[in-house]
Amino acid sequence: MDQVRDVIASPTPWASPPQEVLAGLRADDGGLTTADAVTRLAEVGPNRLPPPQRDPLWKRVLVHFDDVLIYILLVAAVLKAILGDWVDFTVILLVAVVNAAIGFVQEGRAESALDGIRKMLSVHAEVRRDGAWAKVDADDVVPGDVVRVRSGDRVPADVRLLEAVNLRVEESALTGESVAASKRVDAVDPDAGVGDRTSMLFSGTLVAAGQGVGVVTATGERTEIGRIQTMISEVASLETPLTKQLDRFGKLLAGLILAMAVVMVVIGRVVHDFSVPDLVSASIGFAVAAVPEGLPALVTITLALGVQQMARRRAITRKLPAVETLGSVTTICSDKTGTLTKNEMTARLVRTADRAYDVAGAGYAPHGEVTLGSGDGAGGAGGPAARHADLASDQDLGGVVAAMMLCNDARVVPGGEGDDGGDGEGWRLVGEPTEGALRSLGMKAGFDTAGWRRLAVVPFESETKYMATLDQAPDGALLVHVKGAPDRVLDRCATQTAADGSAQPLDRAFWEAQIDEIGGRGLRVLAAARARRVAGTTTLAAADVDQGLELCGLVGIVDPPRPEAIDAIAQCRAAGVRVTMITGDHAGTAVAIGREMGIVDRPAGDGEAAPVLTGAELEAMSTDQLRAVVRDVSVYARTSPEHKIRIVSALQSHGEVVAMTGDGVNDAPALTQADVGVAMGIKGTEATKEAAEVVLADDNFATIERAVEEGRRIYDNIRKSVLFLLPTNGAQSLVILVAVLFGLTLPLAPVQVLWINMITAVTLSLGLAYEKAEPDVMARPPRDPRASILDAVFVRRILIVSLLIGGATLLVFYAERAQGAPIAEAQTAAVTMLALGQLAYLFNCRFLDRSSLTVDVLRGNRVVWISAVALVALQCVFVYAPFMHSWFDSAPISGLQWAKTVGLAVVVFLLVEVVKAVGRARSRRRAGAGPRE
Repeated sequence: MDQVRDVIASPTPWASPPQEVLAGLRADDGGLTTADAVTRLAEVGPNRLPPPQRDPLWKRVLVHFDDVLIYILLVAAVLKAILGDWVDFTVILLVAVVNAAIGFVQEGRAESALDGIRKMLSVHAEVRRDGAWAKVDADDVVPGDVVRVRSGDRVPADVRLLEAVNLRVEESALTGESVAASKRVDAVDPDAGVGDRTSMLFSGTLVAAGQGVGVVTATGERTEIGRIQTMISEVASLETPLTKQLDRFGKLLAGLILAMAVVMVVIGRVVHDFSVPDLVSASIGFAVAAVPEGLPALVTITLALGVQQMARRRAITRKLPAVETLGSVTTICSDKTGTLTKNEMTARLVRTADRAYDVAGAGYAPHGEVTLGSGDGAGGAGGPAARHADLASDQDLGGVVAAMMLCNDARVVPGGEGDDGGDGEGWRLVGEPTEGALRSLGMKAGFDTAGWRRLAVVPFESETKYMATLDQAPDGALLVHVKGAPDRVLDRCATQTAADGSAQPLDRAFWEAQIDEIGGRGLRVLAAARARRVAGTTTLAAADVDQGLELCGLVGIVDPPRPEAIDAIAQCRAAGVRVTMITGDHAGTAVAIGREMGIVDRPAGDGEAAPVLTGAELEAMSTDQLRAVVRDVSVYARTSPEHKIRIVSALQSHGEVVAMTGDGVNDAPALTQADVGVAMGIKGTEATKEAAEVVLADDNFATIERAVEEGRRIYDNIRKSVLFLLPTNGAQSLVILVAVLFGLTLPLAPVQVLWINMITAVTLSLGLAYEKAEPDVMARPPRDPRASILDAVFVRRILIVSLLIGGATLLVFYAERAQGAPIAEAQTAAVTMLALGQLAYLFNCRFLDRSSLTVDVLRGNRVVWISAVALVALQCVFVYAPFMHSWFDSAPISGLQWAKTVGLAVVVFLLVEVVKAVGRARSRRRAGAGPRE
């Protein structure tokens, strides 16, 4: 069995002759015996992918406690338990547990891309065992098995072909190519990429046409699809920009809190001779006051609300942080096939000897006009001189359309995804994509196949690259129709069809120039030819079409761009987000599509190298060389899964926040590597959807642009919420700090601090999560992911607001104490001042920079008003409910005390507006710009 292992490990079975591969596997084309297959199965294991390793439940729960701010709360709870303050202990611990529970529930299921890939594998396989063909479970296929595949089969393992008859395989999920790959037995170059290994069939791909026999060279995780699984499992998950910022912020804040607590303890003990229990209680109160324990819940809730909003906009978010990450994206790396394009081949133009015709419409739906015009392939009306083409008068067009319709095995039928048989989404293809495009062309031109009868056929083969049919017309005339690769068809032609349908001598130089010109635009070129046959002919052989044909014309076919994707790319670029295309297609096709979509700016032939890199060129580059050019390249062609990961990693090395879109298995590793992976929901494979953080329910690239806008709105709202929440903690900690430093009575108990923190976090700050997007949200450049969530201006504002609200709270408490109020009543008045002061400050935060002294602050977000009413109601419960008096040491206060706190809250609002106005004036002076709207 050592030889079996050696061949499994061999990287290039496609480059060796079939008999050599068989010999290395200790097999022959007669297949294995059952006993040998059982032995090999025990040696190499079943032909399936291993299940993913998942963290145990306890670990997935505990990870949500892994936050430095939560650590401080847990330490505070332990200290309270030591002191016997069980009510405070319970409340503090409950806050930490609730935050962790929210994070655990909202995160949802973990990555399961490997499950999605396993679903792609074949269930059964037809193998030759003991000299006879038998159907076995795909799990039981082993290296050395001889397997047979036919049209419609899913390939059960990686297979080296031994025989192939008209074999074409749909590999777009693996290679990204939109056209089915032709397969043959001949060995290929050892350095050939996956898409060029024509002698191999790959596990999980679908046979589109023909049949083949081959020997299994690799099973399970050793297959190409298994190698992709390994890459997915090895890709390290990246922290989002917001996660990094909050982590840095939490560590900085924790260090500051601990330092201030130490200073406070030293001064309280040395200067004011506080007792140890009093100092511990004051320190805990300070820590609890300073820690924004509502921040994790606030961020989670804001992201969760963003998930719901994005779902309404057809973007399903599987992982919460991806919502915010989308808002910071600087580069979108997009797959071409099925993402930027429709993955539906479409005829764009017809070229005859004397005329050029444009074909409108996209996809397989037979809707669109064929017009005589510029022939530029724009798919439009063909310019001012365009007129509708008519088969009766445009006989040269009729010759091309007849050949393409009759020499064709595909069907385009009503009942696609729209299932209405009428619009562009309501037609489906039965057969080859290229033939489907030609069938749709004939239907658009109005060609009727009724009355035509096929008498004989020479099927398409990869060696000849053409197909020929012998057809009987409704009037009884016999014609041979040929379609295929233009060079092969040209070699067999002696004449060409004129505009009036007559034959004239072939101008080969003209046609070769046309083939180059159409191909240079990224279109796939097919040629159509015909010849008359004498009555009574009933057979057709390859020799019958070797010469003497009449060339009817050329058809240019393309996988057309999605119109909405073109607009979305323009909008992304206006927002400073760069779009890069990564595809398995050839460079010429990729650049042409990129230019049409606005990804590539430079026109062809300007003397500069096109901004494209092929997989082979990328393979020859070192990591440093790739990083040096990666931001200058707009298109990558003929890429493999490894290439895509390298490209994404190279961009990330420059600090880029990368979104990767795709729909095939070959995209899954790169989606995992990217900061945010975006999968197509309709045409995407299960593996891709499971690897992605965001799934587009409508497969619409334009949805990505809307998701980016939503991500920026969410980030703005998180900033507003943090800007609102932190002065709460600043004011509370300032109150306790001042009291200890000056040896005064504590205005707030630790449990009262937790109360005010939680009610403001779950009411007022939640209202800011519903704020609409700022008008200029998509006119700004992407934010720097390395920048802090709070800039210097906002830090100054937080400090000033902390002083204002904290000062007002101290004023209320000590004024009440000076008038003889009991400590519980004075503390309750202080807590009410904190609550109302933050309610006033909430309206300052609705606009980050704009003035809030406008009627706009009173409308546009009814949740703010609901939150305000909820806060006042909860505070009334705190003030007047007897059970709250027991839990939180609160007491009733009078109407006059309420009036004082309301008046001070209004003063806080007006003073903050003054601070904002001063900040705007400074910004205008620095920028030298006029006043902001």
